[in-house]
Amino acid sequence: MAGVMETDEQARQRFQLELEFVQCLANPNYLNFLAQRGYLREKPFVNYLKYLLYWKEPEYAKFLKYPHCLHMLELLQYEHFRKELVNAQCAKFIDEQQILHWQHYSRKRTRLQQALAEQQQQQQPQAPSHANTTSK
Repeated sequence: MAGVMETDEQARQRFQLELEFVQCLANPNYLNFLAQRGYLREKPFVNYLKYLLYWKEPEYAKFLKYPHCLHMLELLQYEHFRKELVNAQCAKFIDEQQILHWQHYSRKRTRLQQALAEQQQQQQPQAPSHANTTSK
């Protein structure tokens, strides 16, 4: 197929398929599924994972809904990680760590948003009185 040009529709379809697949890599249970069925041992599949690293580029990464899939994609470049994924306990551990991260991130983000809102509320009453003193 070398030399055959891809149509715009084919390029769009490939983009969508690769986007969906890369995001599936964020799911440790899916990675376990791939490992148990031997995909992660196949050279063409490993080469495909290497090819997909272009998703780390900002012009592509901006389309990702689950950006932590890029971390998994990076880890999948290592044979040791691919071998460990056969073990369901490994996938379970990764899954638990992701949940803990999200919980911590959510709590921290909520606290930051509350602190910002409080700071803005404190500054609002001061702003008009400060403006009045400077205009006198």
